[in-house]
Amino acid sequence: MKIAVLGGTGLIGSQVVKLLHAHETVSLSPSNGVDLLTGEGLDAGLKGADVVVNLTNSPTFDEASPAFFRTTMDNMLAAATREGVGHAVVLSIVGVDQVPDLAYYRAKVLQEDILKAGPVPYSIVRVTQFYEFVNAILSWTTDGDTVRLPATPVQPMASADVAVAVASVAAGTPLHGTRNYAGPEVFTLDELGRIALSAQGDPREVVVDPTAGMFAAVKGDVLTGPAGSILSATTFREWLALTS
Repeated sequence: MKIAVLGGTGLIGSQVVKLLHAHETVSLSPSNGVDLLTGEGLDAGLKGADVVVNLTNSPTFDEASPAFFRTTMDNMLAAATREGVGHAVVLSIVGVDQVPDLAYYRAKVLQEDILKAGPVPYSIVRVTQFYEFVNAILSWTTDGDTVRLPATPVQPMASADVAVAVASVAAGTPLHGTRNYAGPEVFTLDELGRIALSAQGDPREVVVDPTAGMFAAVKGDVLTGPAGSILSATTFREWLALTS
């Protein structure tokens, strides 16, 4: 089986390419002449491919992101159709369709909808937030020695487990639907922040602020795994111990 991975040099993509070593796997990116925004190199990159996995991401999380996903998905599906690719996989976010106040989440829903309406058999892999993003989330709302975070319930997972999920779906038959993956534990975001700071010996104090940061737009527990989600094994504290 030949599997083409768009965005194969990123955090998830590089791990997916390694996991799929038993297959003929090619990593496609601007560095080897493939540009999803213009379509340049796509036909050649997808030639002979049975599966295309799209792990590319918008360079911004604002109102410009829908245009990125519309253009790149249209280009990918057109090239995949021309080259006879039989399975298209995209990575998305658990609960993405339940956070309409975030432009980036609306853009990811658009990406999913374009895939569903397209001519190529498809699979959507929805995952929860990555452990690797926790420090960035803390930095967004840091004011001096204080970090302000909403008490939003989250169920994050390690990027390595995300890669396993994507690789497993890519090597299988099209789902013609969505599969959800989540981490093994549910935290409130402020609790997650305190655990991370403590493990790193960081003296910043976390206070609950329901208006702070992008996750303030999230209502209820929509970012936790819904019923039937596949749970990963790596806990947050285990991941911290491995990465500290």
